[in-house]
Amino acid sequence: MTALRDSLAWLGRDRLGLAGAVLLVVLLLVGGVGPWLPIGDGSTIGAGPRLGAPDARFWMGTDDLGRDYLPRVVQGLGATFLLSSVAVLATALVGTFLGMAAATLGGAVDAVVARLADVLFAFPSLLFGLLAAAVMGPGDAAAMVVIATATLPLFVRVIRAVTLAVAGREFVLAARVAGASTWRILAVHILPNVLGAAIVQLTYALSVGMLIESGLSFLGLGVQPPQASLGSLLRLGSVYLNVSPSLVLIPGAALALAITAVNLLGDAVRDALEPLRGRALT
Repeated sequence: MTALRDSLAWLGRDRLGLAGAVLLVVLLLVGGVGPWLPIGDGSTIGAGPRLGAPDARFWMGTDDLGRDYLPRVVQGLGATFLLSSVAVLATALVGTFLGMAAATLGGAVDAVVARLADVLFAFPSLLFGLLAAAVMGPGDAAAMVVIATATLPLFVRVIRAVTLAVAGREFVLAARVAGASTWRILAVHILPNVLGAAIVQLTYALSVGMLIESGLSFLGLGVQPPQASLGSLLRLGSVYLNVSPSLVLIPGAALALAITAVNLLGDAVRDALEPLRGRALT
């Protein structure tokens, strides 16, 4: 409990981390409750002039079909967060279990898991995205599979390394001598000591997931029309970059802010868990 209080106190003094956390919460709230906000309907074609500039009625302008761009950006923000979060959370659970099991069981299990992680890590995410889209068809499911495949080896490697360090500690050896089962050692003694590393890796994987999802949607392999994500909005807006640059600048800025917020929060959590290795507070 003392260590937890010290970590929370350090996190509370990190201004960059607090700024990232506040920004991330705001973006999550906007993206999550966007459909219920009084910002108009982004699916109505011809609601305004085509490629209209931002004004008092359409705060972010209109797209090539005359649709209000503000609700579409909010919808895209929510879709990018949702797909990335679900895929990364599922990957975190699987990767944490595989990393702990590989380091604890050792032998053939460790070799198989480590080699599988190496293969997935060496496989380009874009190429795998093309393969997944060809097999499953473009859409949300293909994007989530690619995100999970790209972030899984990162989790396995990090958790495996941390587990190897924890497994040699005295309290784990004492549990083995006392006759504790492997599952009990994993759940009671190792899991609480690798959760910090898993949470830090989760934040970084979320930013990677958002980049992958946006990249796939930009190529037309992710979220499909009429639904929107930040990547698909960038793809559609790039056609009219010279005429209406706001169609690219607005979703691009939203994506940059989201990734920056996640990375700032991840750095703050890492520094709170390991303050001696963290950056100096400002």
